[in-house]
Amino acid sequence: MNNTVRVKKLTEGAILPKYGSVSAAGADLYACTDGKTLNIEAGKTEFVHTGIALEIPDGYVGLIYARSGTACKRGLAPANKVGVIDSDYRGEIMVALHNHSSETQSIEDHERIAQLVIAPYYTASFVESEELDDTERGEGGFGSTGKK
Repeated sequence: MNNTVRVKKLTEGAILPKYGSVSAAGADLYACTDGKTLNIEAGKTEFVHTGIALEIPDGYVGLIYARSGTACKRGLAPANKVGVIDSDYRGEIMVALHNHSSETQSIEDHERIAQLVIAPYYTASFVESEELDDTERGEGGFGSTGKK
């Protein structure tokens, strides 16, 4: 893949995604609130505009993750845990931020709200089968491999 992803600003004040360090996997996404403060009440979810649209290459997906500091220190994280942006989507990137804290949290214009990871994906061809290959784990799930 050519590592260029075209970004269209839908709002003049929008900020393009930026990496915080040379080896960062996620690029920061910024709130675009037209200069206003967005308050997210405790236990509530608000859609936060970024003011941008992306042209993700075919065979890749945009994954929106929480920023660790924002999630751990303020309780703000994507409501759907990981947002998925398909390569054929051309609308505005929105982040559904959920407030897991017990206090109202404020988002300021141009504040970093989430991070975007561009990753390849595999499109499967699903085929019904009467049997599946055996494995050592088998049907064990939900903690079946233990804690340590």
